[in-house]
Amino acid sequence: MSNINLAIIYYSSTGTNYQLAQWAKEGGQEVGAQSKIFKVPELAPQEAINQNPAWKAHIEDTKDVPTVSLEDLEWADAIIFSVPTRFGNMPAQMKQFLDQTGGLWFNGKLVNKAVSAMSSASNLHGGQEATILSIYTTMYHWGAIVAAPGYSDPLLFEAGGNPYGVSVTVDQDGNMKEDVEQAVKFQAKRTIEVASWIQKGIK
Repeated sequence: MSNINLAIIYYSSTGTNYQLAQWAKEGGQEVGAQSKIFKVPELAPQEAINQNPAWKAHIEDTKDVPTVSLEDLEWADAIIFSVPTRFGNMPAQMKQFLDQTGGLWFNGKLVNKAVSAMSSASNLHGGQEATILSIYTTMYHWGAIVAAPGYSDPLLFEAGGNPYGVSVTVDQDGNMKEDVEQAVKFQAKRTIEVASWIQKGIK
């Protein structure tokens, strides 16, 4: 699996999805994938960010994380997205980036990428599943291969049992209520495994 390039693309306002991205990177590295984390550009006005100390601090803490480009999508064999939910949908920041992929899509550059997604919300039924599925809708148009974790390992039940992708609930202090680290790493490894099958032509 060492020939697989894994891009983890996230949006995070206060750090939860950045942490999920870090665990995904670790999972990818454990199976020898070339794993890189990228953030999407922030679209919120600075005055809104300044009113939330945690948001402002997270942006400062991650200022050195590279911003994703279309070239990064071409480079990747496997892609994992990690985003918070916004009314049961992906954040505008992620949608704005995906909306720029039309040229790659038109030229068939995104076909057969192995893709997967993760999400977070502030309550148990806060739209995590719908958010992941909103990302997958775009992936189907790409012609990508969705590598959802399903119930392919018992640890997924312990992490909340979301078959579409790891999801987590976060309290008002930013603490994750579920222990999802191992589930995230498993999802990354599964995505890389599917990418390796595609790369080798194994059906």
